[in-house]
Amino acid sequence: MSLTDRRYRILRRLALLCAAMVLAVTSLSAFIRLTKAGLGCADWPACYGQELRRLQQGMAASDDAQTATATARLVHRITASTALLLVITMLLVCFGSRPLFVPEGLLALALLALALGLAVLGFWSSAARVPAVAMGNLLGGFLMLALCVRLAVPRASAPAGLRAWTAAAALLVTLQVALGGLLSASHGGLSCSGWSDCGLREALQASGWGSLDPWREPVLSATPPVNPAGALANSLHRHAGVLLSLVLLALALLMMRHGRRLGGFLLLALIGAQWVVGVALAALGLPLALALLHNLLAAALLATLLTLL
Repeated sequence: MSLTDRRYRILRRLALLCAAMVLAVTSLSAFIRLTKAGLGCADWPACYGQELRRLQQGMAASDDAQTATATARLVHRITASTALLLVITMLLVCFGSRPLFVPEGLLALALLALALGLAVLGFWSSAARVPAVAMGNLLGGFLMLALCVRLAVPRASAPAGLRAWTAAAALLVTLQVALGGLLSASHGGLSCSGWSDCGLREALQASGWGSLDPWREPVLSATPPVNPAGALANSLHRHAGVLLSLVLLALALLMMRHGRRLGGFLLLALIGAQWVVGVALAALGLPLALALLHNLLAAALLATLLTLL
C-alpha cells in the first residue's frame, strides 16, 4: 500500500470517528434542549415550557432542570472538543504533506468553520428564547454529520436519476429537520394531537404564517397546549413527513431496481421506524425517550442518504 493510500485510509477512519462524535453531540444537544422544554418532567404536561416561562419572567432556571442537564453538558463539551481535535487532525492529513487532498481538505475546512460557529452559538444557547438558536444548533450539527459521512465513505458511481432523487430526498430531510427544530423550540408539540385537529387550513387560520418566524419568541400559557400558535408548524411537520415518506419510498424502490437492495431495504426500515416513533410520540404525549429516538433516526436517515450520493 502506498503512502497516499494509507493517508486516505487514515482520513476516512478519522472522519468515521468524527461522525460518531458528532452524532453523540447532536443526541446530547437534543437531550438538553428537550429536557429544558419539559419533556420527561415529573408533572407532565403542566411542566411543559416552564423553563422558558421562568426565563421570560427574569428568573433563573430551576434546580431540577440544572441538575438534569449538568452531566449531559459536561459530556457534550468533552465530545464536542474531541470532534474539533479530529477535524484539525483531518486538516493536517489533507494539507500536511504532498500530494494535497484538496477536495477532502475543503470539506474539513467547512467542518472546522461549522464547529467554531457552533461553539460561538453555544454561548447563547443556554438562555436562548427564540427558536432560531436551537434550529441553528440542530442544523449545524446535522450538517457536520453530513460532511463527516461524505469524508468517511468513498464516492460511489450511481446513475444520474438515482443521484437526483437522493439529493432531493436529502434536501427534504434537512427541511423536515428544520421544521422539527422549530416545532420543538417553540413548544408546539401539544398544539394539536391527531390529524383531525391538525389540518393545514385550520392551523393556518389559527396561527398565521408569522408563527413560523424562528426569530419570534414563543408566548406560552401555563396550561396545555402551552403554545397554540405552534399548530401550523406541527401540521406542516406532519404533512411534510408524509411527502418525505413517499419520496423515500420511491427512492428505495428505484435503488432496488438498480441493484442496491441493501440501501433500499435500509431506507425502508428507517422510514418504517420513524413512522412508528412519530405516531407513538403523538399518541403517548411526547415521551422524552421517543423524542430522542426520533432525532437519532433523522440523523441516521440523512447519513444513509449521503452515503448513496
